This record gives sequence, C-alpha cells and structure tokens, in this order.
Amino acid sequence: MNKRFLFYFSCILFVVTNLSSVAQNQEVSEKVCPEKSLPDLFKKKDSVHILKPRKNSFFLIIPVIGSQPATGFSYGVVTQYTFKGKKVDDKYSSINFGATYTEKKQVLLNFKNSVMLKNNSLFLSGDWRFYVFSQANYGLGTDIVPPKYRDSNFDLESIKEPMDYNYFKFHQTVSWEVKDNYYVGAGVHLDWYTTITDQNLDVANGIYTNHYNYNLKYGLDDEEYVVNGVSLNLLYDSRDNQINTNRGMFANINYRMNPAFNQSQDVSTVLYGEYRYFLPLSKINKQHVFSLWAMGHFVTTGNVPYLNLPSIGWDQRSRSGKGYVQGLFRGQKMVYFETEYRFPISCNQLISGTVFANMTTTSDKDREIRLFQYVQPAVGVGLRILIDKATRTNLVMNYAWGRHSDAFYLNAGESF
Repeated sequence: MNKRFLFYFSCILFVVTNLSSVAQNQEVSEKVCPEKSLPDLFKKKDSVHILKPRKNSFFLIIPVIGSQPATGFSYGVVTQYTFKGKKVDDKYSSINFGATYTEKKQVLLNFKNSVMLKNNSLFLSGDWRFYVFSQANYGLGTDIVPPKYRDSNFDLESIKEPMDYNYFKFHQTVSWEVKDNYYVGAGVHLDWYTTITDQNLDVANGIYTNHYNYNLKYGLDDEEYVVNGVSLNLLYDSRDNQINTNRGMFANINYRMNPAFNQSQDVSTVLYGEYRYFLPLSKINKQHVFSLWAMGHFVTTGNVPYLNLPSIGWDQRSRSGKGYVQGLFRGQKMVYFETEYRFPISCNQLISGTVFANMTTTSDKDREIRLFQYVQPAVGVGLRILIDKATRTNLVMNYAWGRHSDAFYLNAGESF
C-alpha cells in the first residue's frame, strides 16, 4: 500500500477518533442550539425561532457547475421533489430530474424516482436516462490500475480508449409490501446503445480495442446493441428517512432475465444485490451516524455487451466508485463496499461532515481474473450544508482520492 494512501487514511482515522472523543461534550451544547438550515440565514432574526407545522414536501433546484474526469467542465440544473403522505408513519419519497451539458459536448438527462405510496405499501424505484455521451473505456478487471509503489509513473491516459455513443436507459420496478418493511415486485429494464464510435479502433491497420475484442468474441455488434428484459424484485426497507438516513436498513435483490428478442441480444441473466445499514452513534444528536453500503452486480448466465457490464458509477444515483472516473472498473462481476461516518460540525446542525472509504473489485473471465484478486481502494472527506430541515436534505460536497486518481462531487442528498 503506497505512502500517500496511508497518509490520507491515517488523517481520516485521526479525525474520526477526535470527533468521537468530543461528541459527548458537543451533544450537551447542542441542546441549547436551535436547528438552522441554509434558508434560515436569510430570514429575519425574529422569525427563525417561530414554531411552524412541519411540511410534507420540499422542492429544490440546484444549478450545477463542476468538473469531473468523465465529463470535464459541466453546467446545468438538478431538481429534487421530496414529499410524503399526511400520516405520521408515511415515509419520504423523492423524484429527481437533472439536465447537464458538458465541455465534451455531452447532453445528460436523468429522471430518478424512489417513491412510497399508499401508506408505504407500494414502492416505486426507477432510473431513466438519455445521454449523448462520450466516455473512455479502460479494459476489464481491477488490475488495470497498478499500486503506486509498483508503478509511480502510471497515467490513466496510457490505457484510455475514448468512445462516443448515445444511451437510452429505462429501468423501473414496482414492489408491494407483503409484511412490515418487506416488499415483493417486478420490473422492466431497457438499455439501448446507439451510434457507438470507438475512436481508437482501426481494424484495417490491425488496431483493436477492448470493446471491439470483447463484442467480437461473444458475437455481439460493436456499433449498436440493446439489452432488455424483466426482473423479480425482493426488498426490505426499515430506514427512517431515505433522503438522509439516521437509522435502519435497506436490502434489495433484483434478478433480471434478458431473453433474445433480436440477433444483437444474447440470452442472459443478471443478479444485483444491495445492502445499506445505518447505525446512530448518539442518542442525543442524530447526526452522528455510521453507515455501510455493499453492492454486488453479477452476470450469472450468458453474455451482455461490453458497455452493459457491471461497472462503477452506473448505480441508480451514480454515486459508487468515488475517487475514480465513472466506468473505470468494469467486469462480468463486481463487488463494491463503502463505509462512512457522518458527524456534526456546527452546533445548529447547519454544517456537518463525513469521512468515508470505499473499495471495488471486478473480474475478467477471459483473463481468469477473479473477484477480490485485485482490490482498488479510495478514501475521502465531505461537507454537508442543511438546506431543508423537515426532509433533512443536504447539499453534499465530497472529495475522494484513489490510486492514480482523485475527484470532486457536488450533489443534493446523501450518497446512499
């Protein structure tokens, strides 16, 4: 393990240890601090402490200006509508829409829904996208990025294979509650990749790419392909608030079956599993939370096209793999872990922070690379600004360091 990674990890452990040691004293002081959100700073002083009925909905619009390796400089808008029913036990739901344009001439349109209806008895979860996109591929398996002590001069540009393509995604599941917090449902899934341009590919001169070689080996088109199917969905959700969870657990198993509707699609099955756990560390201040996120994504039978293989950054909210460019690690099988400690910074809960660490492992069956044979870690820190007290919605800023890579993220709502 390289010295730089150890330095960052040691800093995070130091912060966590010291924050935990002062937590008890901080909790005492917070008893006399009224809670504030960002809009409260612009209200008159005599109106801040007036007790008002807690609202059941919140609409947020955030302008997006940022830069990430996958997109370069980007700007656009993200909207989030958070709401719940009138009953006390009703859980918050969220609907998100984002529109972004980047310096690489990418157009990114996203619509996400995570909705509880009919007194939490019906759960809708959807991920709809249309991208005019460009993204590099780097090959399969997590061994593609060496430890820094092995190759300190390594540069991701050296294995980069740029691609342009359009992507339409429609994933929607509907699940019904069969017992308290337990749900059973089904879903429809469509992934359609068109106008694929593999910039480094030059077949006439014998220059091939990972994308071309993979699709050629498994008899798949390399210029356009579609993967569509249906799924069985099993779900458990005891979270107190899916926008910003302080306690509870979420587990989901989705088994997807992709029949061969056309010659460009192979018969395949895909298993997706996800687990999130939230443990409150304080009885007084709910902002002290330890959280865990585990995700597994496996092509269990058949073959799916290269771009549809499991990879980081392509989960519903595009939050996995912090510290690395989206799609960097890809394979027929993928396992991802992330752990996070959330803590208060200001007494009034306006500002809070987080330290986190994650790890990714992917396989490549063609080279006999197995899961956990190579693991890529990352660590990071984050800042939170409370923008709505009722829904506990935060403006989230994260910075993460991985091997030969680092990145900044700006979002609304927690990573998981």
